[in-house]
Amino acid sequence: MTSQRTLVLIKPDGVQRLLAGRILSRFEDRGLKIAAMKLMPVSKQLAETHYAVHSARPFFAGLVQFITSGPVVALVLEGPNAIAVVRSMVGATKPHEAAPGTIRGDFGLETAKNLIHASDAPETAVAEIALWFTPAELVDYSRGVDDWILSDEE
Repeated sequence: MTSQRTLVLIKPDGVQRLLAGRILSRFEDRGLKIAAMKLMPVSKQLAETHYAVHSARPFFAGLVQFITSGPVVALVLEGPNAIAVVRSMVGATKPHEAAPGTIRGDFGLETAKNLIHASDAPETAVAEIALWFTPAELVDYSRGVDDWILSDEE
């Protein structure tokens, strides 16, 4: 089965609200593999590059200010259809529109502080992973459990 990688950021509100471990557990419980992970401050330059697609939008400065306001947990998750799986687990951008059982539906309070970022497409994931991680930080490894949760058939 073809594996896919995606970038996930647990934003400063998720870290400060002590939700990082609970969020990580959800992804691991689903069977996704952590290929890279770090707790880090976000520089203004990194934030502006990450959110460049929104640079002309009125909320751009607020996005940059928020993501640089405290540390984030940056991680790369890997698994079959990882991008779609992670985005379905994250839920709608606006927490009040996110379904119960999703990360934002269960823990989110407001749109500006919505806990988590997840890549939205394969091309975006590749670019975002390269922005946040060096190739040396990405780890390829096998898990004993993979034979029990993954199939060669699709």
